[in-house]
Amino acid sequence: MPQHVRTMPVCRDCDGFAGVAITTGARDRDGSRTTLRVTCQVCHGTGHALPRRALLVQAGR
Repeated sequence: MPQHVRTMPVCRDCDGFAGVAITTGARDRDGSRTTLRVTCQVCHGTGHALPRRALLVQAGR
C-alpha cells in the first residue's frame, strides 16, 4: 500500500495541527462547554511551513 507523500513541510510551531478548539471550563446556558477556536498565527491555519524569504547578505568591506 503506498504511503502518503507530503509535498510541503509541516509548520514547526503547530506541528500540522493548525486549528484547535480550547475549552474554557465555563458552560453555556444549555449546558455545553464554552470553546475558543484558535488557528496558528505562523502558518495562518494551513498547517504547512511557509517558504522562507531570502536574506540579504552584504559581503566584502
